[in-house]
Amino acid sequence: MKQMQIPKRLTTALVNSLTAGVVPRVGLEHIAVGRKAEVASILQDMDNIAEGGAAFRLITGRYGSGKSFLLQMIRNYAMDREFVVADADLSPERRLVGTKGQGLGTYRELMMHLSTRTRPDGGALESMLQKWIAGLQQEQMQATGLRPGDPQLYEAVELQIYAVSNELQSLVHGFDFAKVLAAYWSGYKLGDDDRKAAALRWLRGEFPTKTEARKELGVGVIIDDDNWYDYMKLWSEFAVRIGYKGLLLFIDEGVNLYKITNSVSRQSNYEKLLTMFNDTMQGKAQYLGIYLGGTPQFVEDERRGLFSYEALRSRLMDGRYSSGSRRTYTSPILRLDMLSHEEILILLQKLRNIHAMHSGYEPRLSDGQLIAFMQAAVGRLGAEELLTTREVVRDFMDVLHMLHQHKELTFEELMGEREQEYLASGSPGNSGSKDELDDFLAEFDL
Repeated sequence: MKQMQIPKRLTTALVNSLTAGVVPRVGLEHIAVGRKAEVASILQDMDNIAEGGAAFRLITGRYGSGKSFLLQMIRNYAMDREFVVADADLSPERRLVGTKGQGLGTYRELMMHLSTRTRPDGGALESMLQKWIAGLQQEQMQATGLRPGDPQLYEAVELQIYAVSNELQSLVHGFDFAKVLAAYWSGYKLGDDDRKAAALRWLRGEFPTKTEARKELGVGVIIDDDNWYDYMKLWSEFAVRIGYKGLLLFIDEGVNLYKITNSVSRQSNYEKLLTMFNDTMQGKAQYLGIYLGGTPQFVEDERRGLFSYEALRSRLMDGRYSSGSRRTYTSPILRLDMLSHEEILILLQKLRNIHAMHSGYEPRLSDGQLIAFMQAAVGRLGAEELLTTREVVRDFMDVLHMLHQHKELTFEELMGEREQEYLASGSPGNSGSKDELDDFLAEFDL
């Protein structure tokens, strides 16, 4: 307890999130266990992206296996390494492509959650532009000795801004992107808040029509369903030119693409995913990383999953020499297995100490009792196939809350009550008799 001091803000976020069965946004480093090979592989991706490369990874695992946790942890690592990050969860309203603006919905969600180390909670778009312009002003003042407000300073800064804009103009949609950056600078220089707001609206994909964009900014295009991914490639290039290492996109709940009932629409989304994959793998995108989370069914189902699309299946399937026990961590798919029993025990120890620190008491549970809890969890019928890390954590947080709020209750009494309820419900564990187990199985017809 003494060697681990965590701010109250972080322990509150951890306890509340884990109790609810959701991934915390902050403090993950205090409860992270295992996944060393996966994390090392993605950190290598970051090194490659910072050098002008790109990466595409599918992170798969059953519900509750830790996909979202790993994505969130990598997101935090990336911000510490001076990357710009953006995350979004796919849903029926947010896809890669759609006839009702679902692709644009994903872009807007990503831009809403655009984050940097100094703005980790999203909404970093304007602060990125302001930091860039302020940095250019500071550089020019140091180089030329000009004072703030000097017209010559504005001219010098404007030249630097147009130099960056000109580099982007050679890219797809780069000319219009550069014009909007220039419009933002014009509003910044003249103190025209309306012009700055219009530029930010355009960059966030909020202009409904080209006519309105042309009227307010003199730009004849808008970000829409068809081109939003091209602008993400522009953002990755721009981020590097203003001082960051690159752009990483974290897109979770890929299973929502699998759930699309219309086969044409589903295939259109898989085609967009193939475009992203090819761009990153073939060097058509730079300074860009794309990480997509989904279930094994979303990937491997040959009727509706990614493997139903032959071009993706041939690119994503394992090589001939990979196996379940030996796998490479450089392939496009990172498969997450259940944590080992040793890793679960370490996680329970961390959660015990964090809960005690948060609530201000000395930990009551011994390591032996943690082992007993873990054995009860993994010893139940079907646990090997059905139990997930999320369920173990949520149940353990429930135990900690119960023992803290009911001081007269002992761990053994609580576990005994719950296991008896479990057996009485008709779901015997290993502690049940052979007759109980036979009776339970006899209810199923083969």
